[in-house]
Amino acid sequence: MDILYLVLSYPYFAVAELQEKKEGFFMRCPFCNDEDTKVVDSRPADEQNAIRRRRECNVCGKRFTTYERLETFPMMVVKKDDTREPYSREKAEKGILLACHKRPVSAEQISGLLDELENYLFNLGDKEIPVTRIGEFIMTKLQDLDAVAYVRFASVYREFKDVDTFASEITKLLKKQ
Repeated sequence: MDILYLVLSYPYFAVAELQEKKEGFFMRCPFCNDEDTKVVDSRPADEQNAIRRRRECNVCGKRFTTYERLETFPMMVVKKDDTREPYSREKAEKGILLACHKRPVSAEQISGLLDELENYLFNLGDKEIPVTRIGEFIMTKLQDLDAVAYVRFASVYREFKDVDTFASEITKLLKKQ
């Protein structure tokens, strides 16, 4: 089983490498690249979906944080034109962030939405997911979070062509409220 580590270190993001030694795995320090690091603190993160580890380099003394997540099977997204591409959390996040720009939706809410999306997709158990499932799920969740973000996302996802389509979608939204 592969373990994915993302290392966040102030003032920039750095990726520390997980290496294999004879005795097991070790984490390289992103500052001095030495392999002599130790875990100072571990705790659950992202609603029990990851483990947050605070680490310290025994050589340079700097601290950094890693997040450990189980790497699941690669999911392929089947796009509208029937092409396939690997699922990307970053791509889904980018679309949601654009829809929520200057709206009262917190980073935690967006992260929670993405976690819910990934749990939903994982529980489907399919290796190939139609993009429509992803888009509809996101729209349903955005509708509960913020109506303006919902309409923004829907306008791009459903490819609104004119003002009448916007008006129709807003009318549907107002009837639900």
